[in-house]
Amino acid sequence: MSEPVVLGLSGSLRQEATNRKLLREAARLFGPCFYAEADLNLPLYDGDAEDADGVPALVQTLADQIAASDAVLISTPEYNKGPSGVLKNALDWVSRTSGSPWANKPVAVMSAAAGRAGGERAQMVLRGFMVPFQPRILQGPEVHLAGSGSAFDEAGQLISAQYTKSLQALMDKLRAEIGR
Repeated sequence: MSEPVVLGLSGSLRQEATNRKLLREAARLFGPCFYAEADLNLPLYDGDAEDADGVPALVQTLADQIAASDAVLISTPEYNKGPSGVLKNALDWVSRTSGSPWANKPVAVMSAAAGRAGGERAQMVLRGFMVPFQPRILQGPEVHLAGSGSAFDEAGQLISAQYTKSLQALMDKLRAEIGR
């Protein structure tokens, strides 16, 4: 069997965001795969613009990437007790594309945040946002990376053995879910 295709979606646009680092660490722990990060720097959803111009090419590319992947990793910061607007906007746009790119797709959700809850509320809200798309969201182990600004070493790997163990368990579960 060829290496699985794993797509990462970061709820933060910053190139060195801890959510991007968490996604990359998850992909490393997942093991052999073709890993790519999606570009969520999309225009704000606007129904009038969609009516006038259709779905933007960047949005269609994202939907196509989701559809073509064997699994999706989503990592979100917590902004005002919820996921980022960037991530919600991407989900809204993808819902406007034809087909159902999320349907039955294995998805692992995680979060990295500066606060001590590690984005737990954002992750809970995100799971609710995903319900209409009917993916196969893994129910755990949950990974809520607290104090994320100091959670990675120079190589981008998690410092904490506890977080590494939880993330490894989540990736093992995701790999098994792909094979299901």
